[in-house]
Amino acid sequence: MQEQFLQQVRNRRTFAIISHPDAGKTTLTEKLLLYGGAIRLAGSVKSRRAQKHAVSDWMEIEKQRGISVTSSVLQFDYNGYCINILDTPGHQDFSEDTYRTLVAADSAVMVIDCAKGVEAQTKKLFQVCKMRGIPIFTFINKLDRAGKDPFELMEEIENVLGIRSYPMNWPIGTDGDFKGVYNRSKSQIEVFSEGKHGQTIVESVIGDVNDDVFQDLLGTNKHQQLMEEIELLDVAGDNFDLNKVLKGELTPVFFGSAMTNFGVRPFLEAFLEMTTPPTPRNSQYGEVDPESDNFTGFVFKIQANMNPAHRDRIAFIRICSGKFQKGMAVNHVRINKSIKLAQPQQFLAQDRVVVEEAYPGDIIGVHDPGIFNIGDTLCQDNSKIQYEGIPVFAPEHFAKVYAKDSMKRKQFLKGIEQLSEEGAIQVFKRPHVGVEELIVGVVGVLQFEVLQYRLEREYGVEIKMQTLSYKFIRWIEQEGFDFDRFSLTMDSLIVEDKEEKPVVLFENEWSIQKVEERNQGAVLKSILKKDTIEK
Repeated sequence: MQEQFLQQVRNRRTFAIISHPDAGKTTLTEKLLLYGGAIRLAGSVKSRRAQKHAVSDWMEIEKQRGISVTSSVLQFDYNGYCINILDTPGHQDFSEDTYRTLVAADSAVMVIDCAKGVEAQTKKLFQVCKMRGIPIFTFINKLDRAGKDPFELMEEIENVLGIRSYPMNWPIGTDGDFKGVYNRSKSQIEVFSEGKHGQTIVESVIGDVNDDVFQDLLGTNKHQQLMEEIELLDVAGDNFDLNKVLKGELTPVFFGSAMTNFGVRPFLEAFLEMTTPPTPRNSQYGEVDPESDNFTGFVFKIQANMNPAHRDRIAFIRICSGKFQKGMAVNHVRINKSIKLAQPQQFLAQDRVVVEEAYPGDIIGVHDPGIFNIGDTLCQDNSKIQYEGIPVFAPEHFAKVYAKDSMKRKQFLKGIEQLSEEGAIQVFKRPHVGVEELIVGVVGVLQFEVLQYRLEREYGVEIKMQTLSYKFIRWIEQEGFDFDRFSLTMDSLIVEDKEEKPVVLFENEWSIQKVEERNQGAVLKSILKKDTIEK
């Protein structure tokens, strides 16, 4: 039994896919599912308006706008591996969800558009991965279209991101004439056949680079160019070092086209061989070995209304150690209470299946009756283990929010509370003012649109929203603090957060300085605790 458990752990691969918007991240995710046999026909992301939505985009607003606004979890098997993909939003306004999700991943796949290179959001997400020291694999996408020279792209990755790179394969043909890839480790060419617009697994011809058949398939000029580029790579490029990859110091680079499926299978197979099984996690007791017997895990995401018909709430748990079994009793560390996990689920976006058992690296969803917070830990024994904190972001945009219909106040408050527990919004209220007036803070302004949309669709509440001009937030630390005696400037506002801690909202940094000068002994903190992050 122990050997079976260890084999299950070592076969797990859990990774996040990150990118700037429109680099093709969700398309690549879908094609990995296609090759894994999880879906039979890929619906092009570009055809969403024809109701062929990406498998990982399950929320209605995602289908309408054609963007991912929340992370989704997908599991499938391939070549003996059990793969857990965390597909994340690319848009910067939803980066808070992405950053939290990265805490649950053991490695990351960074998708780059070959025409645009390294973009702003890619840089931010890369830095989070680098801070965590997780391996980063690069997939340069859209080789079926006009783009930058491959050598230029490699140089850009190294100069802009500050990480050495090693091309695992090399594209044959660019600028819309993408024919295949050269596998450097095997000295093999793989030339792809035209598929049905990427909907099905693409066929290919594989063989030695010197085989005459490839001169015929590629033409003499293209084959000669490839041979010259291979020689240049071998002479001038870095050496491959797997230890540096696993430390996050070297990124293996793959070229391909998720839209046409060219290069997807070679990437998947090489990636699975290189990336790690579940890695140890840091706790107050030190690192926790995923192969230890004691079950532990942490909540990294809460999602309300994945099934609108049942108005459910799902807490997503990353299993860190031990074997999970359906119906097992675990200790909920924060509330110090034993709870039973009776209906564990695993996902293919919104589609789910009840599972009997799960292992380190797996992501399971459990019903949340309102007892879970992001960052909560669960364990089988009474060790009261706590894993490193999951980041909380300081909001940058604020708005007053009201229910249009006062008769819908109960639904309004429930919706606001549940969406704040997901971590998408932060809620503040003015002291001595009723709950009819709430102030919502978000990291990105598009979260306001999502808030309005979801309150209306999921809770039946139409809202009025008044955007406020505040741009900075500071938590107050002061002995004997008194709301009524705290001195403010004309363009600042004092509120309290959901834990009733005093907070000041400011329009500019000059006001922050003035308020500090007026209130002796008060300390204004831009972060509430060490796991809070400022963008």
